[in-house]
Amino acid sequence: MEPRHEWRIIDQERARLDSLFSDLNADSWNAKSLCNNWSVQEVAAHLSAASQTGSTAWLVNMARCGFNTDRHNQRLLEQFVGTSFDQTLARYKEGISARKAPLGSRMGLLGEVIVHGQDIARALGRKFNPAPEAVLLVAEFFSSKDFAVNSRSMIKSISIVADDQDFTAGCGPAVHGELLDLVMAMAGRKQSLQSLSGPGLSKLTAAMA
Repeated sequence: MEPRHEWRIIDQERARLDSLFSDLNADSWNAKSLCNNWSVQEVAAHLSAASQTGSTAWLVNMARCGFNTDRHNQRLLEQFVGTSFDQTLARYKEGISARKAPLGSRMGLLGEVIVHGQDIARALGRKFNPAPEAVLLVAEFFSSKDFAVNSRSMIKSISIVADDQDFTAGCGPAVHGELLDLVMAMAGRKQSLQSLSGPGLSKLTAAMA
């Protein structure tokens, strides 16, 4: 797929998430997401950092954090979180059409938007559906390599089979479910397990432990 097409999909999903952010009240911004005990506002700031941090700045920050991913993410987040919800949202909007991808991984960026969008929506009890094409691209990326998450390692002893799209990956006892739930499982979100089934589910559950 050409980079311009990948960027178009990233832009669309960032804009889709912006529509969710723009509909939140103060309680929702303060609510805990499904990610690292971060609030919704902190996840928004994390996504702003992802969209507006180039490879050099990303690597320098990693080095300053002793290559500790948690400290790296927290340090970047703190640079983009605002003193108000409106300011945090404004900073997110600035990155919707940004063309920075740390280490050149556009699909890594798309994965951030898809997974963190669900981290927010599911924590708030909202239905939020990204485009099927975007979910498929992230599934292909996650199943082929470990990047920001250990997604490929998560499914190394099982196969995953989507019930709603033409997608299968891995080798071993199968885990079935909607592709978005399988993507969330590859990202290590235990909450997705309740929506999955199949003989490989116990192995996937153990891999998340």
